[in-house]
Amino acid sequence: MKRNLVPLLGIAFAVAIVSTGIFYGLFAGRLKGGSSVPAQSIVVAAKRLERGATLQAADVKLMPWGAAELPQGAFTDASQVTGLALLAPLEEKEAILQARVVSPKSGMGAALGVAPGMRAISIRATDSSGIVSLLRPGHKVDVQLVAPGVTSGFELRTILQNIEVLSISAPGDGRNTPVITLLMTPQGADMAGLGDSTARLRLTLRHPLDESTPSLNRVTIPSVMQPPAAARK
Repeated sequence: MKRNLVPLLGIAFAVAIVSTGIFYGLFAGRLKGGSSVPAQSIVVAAKRLERGATLQAADVKLMPWGAAELPQGAFTDASQVTGLALLAPLEEKEAILQARVVSPKSGMGAALGVAPGMRAISIRATDSSGIVSLLRPGHKVDVQLVAPGVTSGFELRTILQNIEVLSISAPGDGRNTPVITLLMTPQGADMAGLGDSTARLRLTLRHPLDESTPSLNRVTIPSVMQPPAAARK
């Protein structure tokens, strides 16, 4: 039995050594992999920057970011922010995020979406709840105004065409009417503002590829109630 026991002990010892080596290798590799974080850097302010400042190379720097995930909207290269303008002041070493910058040329910042020369205005879409439920940012609409006529009854006129939708706010906070934010020219914003304050505005949804802006006449109750031309002859 002693002669048989010695080989068995030797085999068990060898197996133990191999098992220990495999276990240590797997454990050490997993520990090393779990503790390591990919080296990443984000663009931050190199000094305090005021609102409206146009970012230059000297205004920013890269700072290591220790977490595995970057902040939403963070930049990883200083060249990505050169020429952008700040929507709010930044402290030194504060991260520069997409929501806090805007391009002075296009105006298409994540927080605005208003190009130079254009205006964003919010209106109450009276009697358009069905259309509002279909709207998404980027859709195009026409704006109709309904108001008492100069001579009789009510009149409807399409005052704006091919207008882009920026955002939709559902009724709430004491409001019974949806609020739609639209992008338009200053003149169009004046017309929409006047209509929203003194009359009723309705929206009609356009085909996304329809760029036409036909000349449309005002519609009145008497004109709608007139018989067809053939019947009047």
